[in-house]
Amino acid sequence: MRSLDTFTALNRFGLGAGPGDDARVGDDPRGWLLDQIRPGQALPPGLRRFRSAAEIRAEIARAGRESNEARTRTVRRAMNRDFRQEVMARLRYEIRTPEVLPERMVRFWANHFTASLSRGSRDGVTIPAYEREAIRPHVFGRFRDMLHAAARNPTLLTYLDNVSSVGPDSPAGQNRQRNRPTATTLNENFARELLELHTLGVDGGYTQDDIIEAAKIFTGWGHGGYRRGGDEPIHGNFQFVRRQHQPGPKTVLGRVYEEAGEEEGLRLLDDLARHPSTARHIATKLVRHFVADIPPPDAVARIEQVFRDTEGDLAEVTRALVLLDAAWADPLAKVKTPHEFVVACFRATGSLPENQPDYFQPMRLLAMMPHSAPSPAGWSDRAADWLGPEALMIRLEWARGFAARQPGTLIPAEILDRSIGAAAREVTTTWVERAPSGDAALAMILASPEFQRR
Repeated sequence: MRSLDTFTALNRFGLGAGPGDDARVGDDPRGWLLDQIRPGQALPPGLRRFRSAAEIRAEIARAGRESNEARTRTVRRAMNRDFRQEVMARLRYEIRTPEVLPERMVRFWANHFTASLSRGSRDGVTIPAYEREAIRPHVFGRFRDMLHAAARNPTLLTYLDNVSSVGPDSPAGQNRQRNRPTATTLNENFARELLELHTLGVDGGYTQDDIIEAAKIFTGWGHGGYRRGGDEPIHGNFQFVRRQHQPGPKTVLGRVYEEAGEEEGLRLLDDLARHPSTARHIATKLVRHFVADIPPPDAVARIEQVFRDTEGDLAEVTRALVLLDAAWADPLAKVKTPHEFVVACFRATGSLPENQPDYFQPMRLLAMMPHSAPSPAGWSDRAADWLGPEALMIRLEWARGFAARQPGTLIPAEILDRSIGAAAREVTTTWVERAPSGDAALAMILASPEFQRR
């Protein structure tokens, strides 16, 4: 490995170093990354064969019209055929692709707009498709467009309970209250997470009244699947259900949104996308991810300025991140999440997982099962949440087992050079040189503090 900057390019902005990556980076790590920022990138070939979220959702809905048992079987089949297979296809692409920065950004933004299996919804099987459809196309586009795509995606609307949110004064709300006078109709979850997590941030200047009014604006935002009975054709796409929509004007952040059905929500999303608090919140998260767990204020201010000046152009924001001197100052400032660690192990050895347990088993052991973040806040981006004593021991044990399964033709000195190279401490190099066997040497590389960090 040529330099610490090469290490940073391949780990902090990438997914770990693999065979041939050092030559690809060359003598200009920042330029190599900047060349990967291309809006409108094509979908990776390995992901093109998978069904849309709408197709999966509609199939489950049609099965539900037959019986609950048929629906359950369909969900299980979709979990194996759609969810697990797409997770593995994406994993293999991450391991083999030389275009690492786009994949790093897909991971970041998918975590920002988290949808998770943690709530047990049948719609969870569509999460990989949601990432492919709502997140991936926009990582170098405009934040506004990604916000619209995510907020209008039925997977996120279902995960955050908006499909069950009904305006109290809507026809559906009035009917519900007649039948069940104590029933709660309005659900605030989607509106709250939209303001707190996706746009303004927890200190973004909104109030509880703003959440309630935003929740009213988004009543009726749902999809055309999982309907009970009737002859209406089933589809799984976004659908505005007018009979659930709260009528009348609503006021959010001091602006009045006159009655306009679905259009109210679109206008609110546009206003949130260009709000100064959103720029600050997004900049803080990006700097935390790419610079340090405690984001340096001057770096945050720089990214915030670019976000505002370009109206949320994520290609320009990403370029500004790559050019931040602070992102290159300490190559070991950040810690790899379990997923990043496992991907880096495969990339370092040039190997691929042979079957699903090769990935799902370590993810279960390391408490980061795919698309299973514990809350809408997504997975943590701080070292303290990933490298406690027990978690570190589990990583080390898995690394030993992984190393033992690799072919004996691997040369540990070559793997050390290309994976941690210039970042390697003398003590790590000495351990590897004195290891009693090739797999022991490889395990020491993967277990080293340098390999655990990015």
